[in-house]
Amino acid sequence: MKVKFWGVRGSVPVPLTNIQLQRKISAIVQRIKPEDLISPEAREIFISKLPEHISTTVGGNTTCVEVMLEDETPILFDAGTGLREFGISLLKQNKHLKHYHIFFSHFHWDHIQGLPFFSPQVYSPKCSITFYSPVENFMEILSNQMKPPYFPITLNEFKAKINFVTIPPQGVLIGKARVTSMAVNHPGGCYAYRVTENNKTMVFSTDTELRETDFHKNEKSIKFYENIDLLVIDTQYTLDEALEKYDWGHTSFSLAVEFASEWMVKKTVLFHHEPLYEDKKLYGILEKARWYANNLYSFTPEVILAREGLEIEV
Repeated sequence: MKVKFWGVRGSVPVPLTNIQLQRKISAIVQRIKPEDLISPEAREIFISKLPEHISTTVGGNTTCVEVMLEDETPILFDAGTGLREFGISLLKQNKHLKHYHIFFSHFHWDHIQGLPFFSPQVYSPKCSITFYSPVENFMEILSNQMKPPYFPITLNEFKAKINFVTIPPQGVLIGKARVTSMAVNHPGGCYAYRVTENNKTMVFSTDTELRETDFHKNEKSIKFYENIDLLVIDTQYTLDEALEKYDWGHTSFSLAVEFASEWMVKKTVLFHHEPLYEDKKLYGILEKARWYANNLYSFTPEVILAREGLEIEV
């Protein structure tokens, strides 16, 4: 399976501002030497050696992660504004997939606000879209926020073939992949998802405030967290912020790394970034998280920073 990130921010979308862009340009200009400009090859080498927080951007769209199964069936986790980017990408590639599977972790705005902009897919009678959640009658939840005065288009105006599935305790099968869910700690409730296909496993755990009990190994937790190849986990806060904002429903990057080490996760992706953090701050957090992983724990997971466009093969 292949995992691709379309929206990695938490709470609200945060587009790159003019001031932030100017800072990046200024930082690049300060590093240029005459020999960096003598040929196209020299310029390419110069750009390749720039720090990532200058040469790239983490992105500002809210939560949406694609998991492409081996038979090219797309599974999507959450419908934040990143879902719109996913739809646009398909149009640019002239791809017309027939069936989409969208799983909702929960229904806070930053996880559903891209749904009516998943165009033309939701408005095409040629498409089938299946929505999933462990929450019963979640169609009503989505319908209630897509109607006047909150939004001019209702769920009934979707022309795609829409189906709503309440996930049973044993999970659901999509092709050869099994998707199961587990409740995590977040105000109003939230669910993490585990996808297993051909002995490869990834877990998507956004909006998760880790507690001591999450480290306890019992039958339920072992079934969900054992043998994970890739963990995508909420790391919105620093440790100080996590202590200050206790019960807000998010985790510090240091605790997430400890959790990944405890469960011997091969790769851990820092996700659901704080909207106040600029790229430099986020790459600084990545550096600290890698230090934690390499120096404090018996098992060292590979630590990766989620950014729009990032692709990982599991």
